[in-house]
Amino acid sequence: MRRRLLHQAAVAACALGLVAVCTPASTALNSPSAQAGSAAASAQSGTHSKGGGHHDRDRLKRVGYFTQWGVYGRDFQVQDLDKSGAAASLTHINYAFGNVSPEGKCFLNPVPGESDPWADYQRPLDAENSVDGVADTDTQALAGNFNQLRELKAKHPGLKVMISLGGWSWSTHFSDAVLTPASRKALVSSCVDLYLKGNLPKDGARGGAGAAAGVFDGIDIDWEWPGSSGDADTKYRPEDKQNFTALVAEFRAQIDALGKQKRKHYELSAYVPTAPAKIDAGFEVRKIMKNFDFVNLQGYDFHVSGEKNTAQQSALFAKDDFSGHGTVQDWLKRGAPARKLVLGMPLYGQGWTGVTGGGDGLGQPAAAPAPAKWANGYADYKELKALADSGKYKLYRNARDGHAWLFDGTTLWTYDDPKVLRTKAAYVKARGLGGAMFWSLDADTSDAEGVTAVDRALGR
Repeated sequence: MRRRLLHQAAVAACALGLVAVCTPASTALNSPSAQAGSAAASAQSGTHSKGGGHHDRDRLKRVGYFTQWGVYGRDFQVQDLDKSGAAASLTHINYAFGNVSPEGKCFLNPVPGESDPWADYQRPLDAENSVDGVADTDTQALAGNFNQLRELKAKHPGLKVMISLGGWSWSTHFSDAVLTPASRKALVSSCVDLYLKGNLPKDGARGGAGAAAGVFDGIDIDWEWPGSSGDADTKYRPEDKQNFTALVAEFRAQIDALGKQKRKHYELSAYVPTAPAKIDAGFEVRKIMKNFDFVNLQGYDFHVSGEKNTAQQSALFAKDDFSGHGTVQDWLKRGAPARKLVLGMPLYGQGWTGVTGGGDGLGQPAAAPAPAKWANGYADYKELKALADSGKYKLYRNARDGHAWLFDGTTLWTYDDPKVLRTKAAYVKARGLGGAMFWSLDADTSDAEGVTAVDRALGR
């Protein structure tokens, strides 16, 4: 597990869900934007009804990120996706994350801060925490999250699981790994072998050839960011832009070749940024979109709690500022088909305390990120729902721009509640987009209020 302390300078990382992994103890948070890296930070730095069975091909996508580290501090297990009803509302689960080694290969070895095979496929679960209600044994080759995902798919036919590679913290070696045709081929081959073919490292009874075969239905590339800065130790270079295009083509070729053998279509997706400067630095949009089944657009962290003034973090519309609509438009005008654009939606909020200036609190100076359970400045939707229900905060809403916030006179939280999420779902349908994505599933309520609201609003 990646054990990084959260700090204001890295607010767009772990605290925002941007990091790839947090400690099991603090289990702060993460998000592809918090995976993605905040748009604000990016700009400033240059930078699923229960029972399943209805995941048909033409249905708008509902993509949710499941965090590897969430099984620790948050105690959010794969089984919770079934119990909450989320699994029945989703079409795709993105498993966050897989890592790339300094040698340019996908790997799953017990390297502190770099890989967690214990959570992925070694950790036994008892009957009470298993999707199928049967305890894992010491002799089975596959346990942990991977086995639970396999059981979840069996219970919800048509649900797809993607392995997400990279994230904020684990994009470190992408740039080096894709420098040459040979290195790209080796990288992709290692990822296909490990995740799609399921050839896991052997550790006692666990792992072995084909141990995880059938768990993953595709690959999601979360390189943050080709051609521009990401996490402090993440390398980037100008030629990343063309090399990313070549990497995508190599993934498409190899997974299609495997799919031909298996008589199966393996999907290919990516998590992509809001900031136009980052789009232009790292993405040949028209070329890459030919090989992607879809891409998940950063739709949050437009502003983050490390900033000096409070601001919206996920508005659908905003004049002279980042927004969901603006992100969609920037990708469309660069040649992306609307049907392949999946709009990211946050199941968490950004918060500030020591807010001065009065009024509704928005756009006012603040002293620091607001205190919260997992990381200052970042709170799960379920935490914010409890604040809203407590009566101690006033709920404000900008109906025109599509965002909401809570303010008690001192502390402000900006987030998406079900009403905002339904507005965004209506936008997705009206604009002919590919669907909705959520970061992250462990932040939703026990009855998957956020995911369910979008699922019902998207309809069939």
